[in-house]
Amino acid sequence: MKFDKDLLRTLLFAVGVVAMVIGIYQTLLYDDLGRNYWIFMIASACWMPLIYWRQKDTVAAKLAEQAAKAAKAAPKGGKPGGAPKGSKPAPRRR
Repeated sequence: MKFDKDLLRTLLFAVGVVAMVIGIYQTLLYDDLGRNYWIFMIASACWMPLIYWRQKDTVAAKLAEQAAKAAKAAPKGGKPGGAPKGSKPAPRRR
């Protein structure tokens, strides 16, 4: 069985949203942020890996785009460093 990373992302996001909503509700109900601080930390702990993975994917996409541009700009075929086709060779010195 293969591990599905998208399922983990969805689960972490959902738990983070639920924890944030519960934390906000409890803070408004009891008018005490310090008492519900741990709930907000659960939400933050769920969202931190998501932010990290998103940044990692963005960097990987930029690197792949740069590699594709470099491969497209590279000269194709022919002799490396050779003279263009149809030109006369340079005279040799003795």
